[in-house]
Amino acid sequence: MMTELAIDRGASTAGEEPPGEVVDGRASARVSGRVPPSPLDAPTIISVKDLSIFYGDNQAVFSASLTVPEKRITAIIGPSGCGKSTLLRTLNRMNDFVEGVRIEGAVEYRGTDLYDPKVDPVEVRRQIGMVFQKPNPFPKSIYRNIAWGPSINGYQGDLDELVKSSLEKAALWDEVKDRLHDSALALSGGQQQRLCIARALAMEPAVILMDEPCSALDPVSTSRIEDLLFELKQRYTIVIVTHNMHQAARVSDLTAFFENGHLIELGETQQIFTRPQNQRTEEYVTGRFG
Repeated sequence: MMTELAIDRGASTAGEEPPGEVVDGRASARVSGRVPPSPLDAPTIISVKDLSIFYGDNQAVFSASLTVPEKRITAIIGPSGCGKSTLLRTLNRMNDFVEGVRIEGAVEYRGTDLYDPKVDPVEVRRQIGMVFQKPNPFPKSIYRNIAWGPSINGYQGDLDELVKSSLEKAALWDEVKDRLHDSALALSGGQQQRLCIARALAMEPAVILMDEPCSALDPVSTSRIEDLLFELKQRYTIVIVTHNMHQAARVSDLTAFFENGHLIELGETQQIFTRPQNQRTEEYVTGRFG
């Protein structure tokens, strides 16, 4: 029998100060107002431990370990083919659909092993939603794009209100409220991507994974998505894969740099881009390769 993942949304402590804990002097300094809170001080929501991922005999990720803090934006950067998207899809078991994929190690969500046989992968994907590189609205109306997932999952609330609130959270309501029953395919590319974000939000996830969400968008649409990310992280944890280092520097709290399937460095974004600890990280963020 499969079990549902347990979430206590009311118990979140994101942003609270650790009681009496001093980490490199930051906690005591914050009390006096000298140092802003570190994103690393937020509670961990996802923990990746010694994760290796294989496609048949080919290894794509090598013994990666990292933590994802709650209600923060974590960016994963690195050259093409370095394992970024492979790792991202493992966080909500999307790689289950890829034949021949095998994982070693652990991925834990709020302390629960996501790959435990008792865990329902459908429930995993409800609580850890995903937005893909290319906008992929269903060939249905704008309204049905939002309402369809909750409906087939037995949603008992007011669907009209859910559709409205999801579109509002995705900063799209004012643009589509008078054409909810028009085809979603008639929207612009940027609007379609925000619709896909709204569709994910309608499932009431705690975490949103984004795989290059702006790579197919124009600069104006990209800017709107980035502005939206700042609003969403007040309620959700976001993990974003991006080739755009400027974007990672603008929107994320933490950055993980991958190269050839190896996690080279993980740290606060400002530190990664201004004071990287690893020479390969410095060479990548300064444009010497990649």
